[in-house]
Amino acid sequence: MSKYIALIPAYKPEELMLELLPKVKEANFEIVIVDDGSGEEFAERFRIASEYGKVISYMPNRGKGYAMKTGFEYIKEHFPEGGVVVTIDADGQHKVEDALRLCQRVDERPDALVLGSRKLVGKVPLRSRFGNFVTRCVYHVSTGLKVHDTQTGLRAFHTSMIPQMLEVTGDRYEYEMRVLLEFARRHITMEEIEIQTIYINDNSASHFNPFKDSFRIYKEIFKFSAASLISFAVDYLLFTLFTILTLPPVPANVLARVASGTVNFCLNREFVFKSKGNIFKAAIKYILLAAFILAGNTALLWVFINVCHMNDFVAKIITELIFFTVSWVLQKCFVFKKKKN
Repeated sequence: MSKYIALIPAYKPEELMLELLPKVKEANFEIVIVDDGSGEEFAERFRIASEYGKVISYMPNRGKGYAMKTGFEYIKEHFPEGGVVVTIDADGQHKVEDALRLCQRVDERPDALVLGSRKLVGKVPLRSRFGNFVTRCVYHVSTGLKVHDTQTGLRAFHTSMIPQMLEVTGDRYEYEMRVLLEFARRHITMEEIEIQTIYINDNSASHFNPFKDSFRIYKEIFKFSAASLISFAVDYLLFTLFTILTLPPVPANVLARVASGTVNFCLNREFVFKSKGNIFKAAIKYILLAAFILAGNTALLWVFINVCHMNDFVAKIITELIFFTVSWVLQKCFVFKKKKN
């Protein structure tokens, strides 16, 4: 069995952290606690915490992502023999037995990131239930993967993954979402194990800002769609222009798609998928995909206009919405696919 290392990032922790630590220690975890700039007011709590494991402190507060990466750096340096890392929130909402089950699964699958997945049943704060639902749906559209609990803080992985964890940018709550997005890009296996859903005092101990931190998280997801939205704008404006110039719908659509497709390819390669592969191979794949999308797009547009008798512009919008997801998934899995790490 591997050595198990519990990493606990903490910012102004309540007494719940001190109740958690003895249980973690009793389960034979090595413990690393990162004091994310909590200040002198909490020095005594971290002094007590140091009786159970290593405490790393710094000022000022830098964010959960920074605290996690600080802990990863320490583990990388001080546990050269390797092991399994599990991140546990300091607010007492993770059970030690669940953390153990995740670590045991990593022993079986050291190539996987194992997530503790809450089913969010019973008395769950509305902001948590709604936020997880929206993030789950958008993450699925963006990556083609289904992760039930994208906001879980209970995650386990082998220490060999620490370099990849450190490569992911972000210092605050958005870091955990960026990990899921980046691992999806790299085709790193992610597994979910169901864990208990615990919210203490309506999650009052959380320092998550529902507005500022939600913006950071969703920004990381929605930037994936920006290139497609820009391309759609180019496509729709050109289609409108060609239609005003009395071109029939089919050739107007073809010309607009060729122009917007070129824009889409450049944006996706450089800014979205950040592909480092051969540009000519990617271009050939993209042209084949574009031909398929164009044929399907044009055929459906023709049906909407000539069979369903829709307005040209309404038909164009509906057609583009339908093919948006199709194009996204195929580009990710076929054109700009990264080699499996």
